[in-house]
Amino acid sequence: MIEWFRDIQWEHLFDPELAVDSLPFLMQGLQITMLIALSGMVFSLLLGLVLAMGRMSKRWFLRWPARIYISFMRGTPLLVFLFILYYGLPVIGVQFPSAIIAGIVGISLNFAAYSAEVIRSAIMSVPRGQWESAASLQMNYWQTMRRVIIPQATRIALPPTTNIFLDIVKGTSLVSVITVHELLYSARLVAGQSWDAMTMYITAALIYWAVCVVISYFQERLEIRYSRYLSKR
Repeated sequence: MIEWFRDIQWEHLFDPELAVDSLPFLMQGLQITMLIALSGMVFSLLLGLVLAMGRMSKRWFLRWPARIYISFMRGTPLLVFLFILYYGLPVIGVQFPSAIIAGIVGISLNFAAYSAEVIRSAIMSVPRGQWESAASLQMNYWQTMRRVIIPQATRIALPPTTNIFLDIVKGTSLVSVITVHELLYSARLVAGQSWDAMTMYITAALIYWAVCVVISYFQERLEIRYSRYLSKR
């Protein structure tokens, strides 16, 4: 064990000079990564809200399509879905203007299923008394949702929603397989030119980690803010 540790060529494991020199190029890839992640998060939340409402509907023609969609997306790997969107749809004459748009659409449609379940569970966790109180004030269904239920459900859904966002940020690395020039794709290009894959993949991993740490920080700040608001009530 000691000999194995001693024989490791540490000078070839990570080249700080290469990592620093490649940072401007990797930052360009990171911009694409964040564009896809933020767009995917917004669209997946909007679609997830629609799916959650359909999933909870008493009308079967709304409930069952939402249920089947959520089941299909949760049971399909994102990578396979991206291949279908980018390489499969052109067979039937449907082609996206760019690989970036295909990536945003794929991530949005896939993670909308997870967002829908988070939103649905958050809405259902609001105490039944809140519905009854709103009914006593003669609020209709949509007024109750907008003024009473969704504000409370937002606080409950905040931690799992942040986890979905973290998964989306890491999931953007998969869009490199459809030629999107994002962070991992940039790291692969530099690795191919420098013949130092380990340095570039470690650098890419550190950048992903830094982004997730920043997101987690803001999540904690939002949770503290909501907690303070509740304590004043």
